[in-house]
Formats: sequence, C-alpha cells, structure tokens
Amino acid sequence: MSRPVVKPFWDQPTGSWQYVFHDPETMEGAIVDPVLNFDPLSGSTFTDSAEEILAHVREAGIEIVRILDTHPHADHFSAAPWFKEKLGAPTAIGEHVVKVQKLWKEIYNLPEDFPTDGSQWDHLFADGEEFMVGRIPVRVIFSPGHTLASVTYVAGDAAFVHDTLMMPDSGTSRADFPSGSSSELYQSLQRILALPDETRVFVGHDYAPEGREAECMSTVGTQKAQNIHLAGAPSQAEFCAVRDARDATLALPKLMLAALQINIRGGRKPQPENNGRSYLKIPLDYFERR
Repeated sequence: MSRPVVKPFWDQPTGSWQYVFHDPETMEGAIVDPVLNFDPLSGSTFTDSAEEILAHVREAGIEIVRILDTHPHADHFSAAPWFKEKLGAPTAIGEHVVKVQKLWKEIYNLPEDFPTDGSQWDHLFADGEEFMVGRIPVRVIFSPGHTLASVTYVAGDAAFVHDTLMMPDSGTSRADFPSGSSSELYQSLQRILALPDETRVFVGHDYAPEGREAECMSTVGTQKAQNIHLAGAPSQAEFCAVRDARDATLALPKLMLAALQINIRGGRKPQPENNGRSYLKIPLDYFERR
C-alpha cells in the first residue's frame, strides 16, 4: 500500500487539524481542511494558519494539485479559495454539499439567486470516486452523519476522516447539527473501520481530554480496540443511544452561525454591500439555547 508523507497543522483556537499530504516520489500533494482564521470579537479574518501551511509547501517543494474540504465546517472558516489564489490548484468537496447549501440557504434566508449547485467548488466528488495525487491513489468515501455532505479521503494508507472519529479517548463526533444523524454516522464509521487495521487515521479535531497534548493520528486497529464509543463493537442502537445522549448536552460550536455562511460559499465572504463591506447574518431564535 502506498504511503503518503503527512504533515499536520494545529489550529489551537478552533481545535482543528489541517493536513498536507504528498507523494515523496513525485512531490505532488494536497491540502485537507485548511483554516481561515476569524476573530469574532472584531469580525476580522486573517491568514496566520494558512501562511504556515503555505510556507511548508514552498520550503518542501510540494506541488499542490488539490485543495480538499471534507465538509462545510461549523467551527472554522475554510481557506480553500485563498490557497487556490496562491497555488492555482482546484478546490473540491463531496457532491452532497448541495443539500447543505439548500438547508442553510433557508435558515439564513439567503437571496433566491444564491447558487445551491456546488458551483463554488471546482469539483464535487461522488462516493467511491478515485483520483491520483502523484502516484498516491485517493478514494472518496461518503461519510454522512456529522453533516449531510461529509466525505473521507483515503490516500494510500492514510484516511482523513474529518468529524466522524476523534482520538480514541474522545470517541466519535457529534451528529446533532441540522440534518445530522447518529444512525448515519454509525454506518459511516463501519465503512471506515472496515479499512485495513494498519490504516493511519487522521482526525479533524482533538480537544485533548485530561490535559494531554493535542494529537491527530491513530490507526483503524487502535480505533476498533480503544475508541470509547466503538470498543466492543456496539450495535447501532447502542451506539446511537450513547451518541444522542452526549449530543443533548453539547452547546453549538461558537463559530457555527458565522462559519457556515462562509463555508456554504466554498470559503468565500458574502457579496459586498453598497459600502464595499461584507456582512454576516445571525438567525435569531432559530436554535434553542443549551
């Protein structure tokens, strides 16, 4: 099995992992889930996290051929368009992003002409679709549950599982966002856990319980043996009971209502108004306080 070189990048304010993986033979690579920084107090966006990734790519001599998002993120803005501008590589996400766009277009009451066809990305991946990064084969696995549109990228022996699995001591990711589903998440996890035990699993977040250092990688075998929500191979009903009970205690992500307005646009700000500035909308009283 081919083995890409994977470089993780930690965005501490949002607890997010971003990745660059590349083929060491051809030096072609891809960026996964890059973060555009946002300060909610001032409303300012900035590129500190993205600049760190860009410096690594240039210093290592990696030719980026894909900019990949796993889903429209609820906890950070996507820096995919910024990287496309800097590096010229195409952006991509799973094809079911159109369902997320339609859902949130209604929640935000966006104009009728807001496109919900996924045209904000250069390519929409279907389940099972394959592509190459250098000589590394990459397979797309549709992985709904956390969102309607989530996908996993399996690049050689490395699986970028976004917000499905977390590190084993944190379990799995929440499934209570609009149109999320713990039962769909369970089915997605079964597909991921069916990969070879030695497959490296790279997670989208780590909140470092018990004060440990933030971590980003485990293996399929370790997840099956040690994940606190999956060890012992629980039934779907057992898993859903644990996941749903946990989700009922969680507050919404702090940046969700801001981030999804950006991310259903492929990481772009809303069109500027007549004063040249972009604005975000907050749907008051749509979500219940937790």
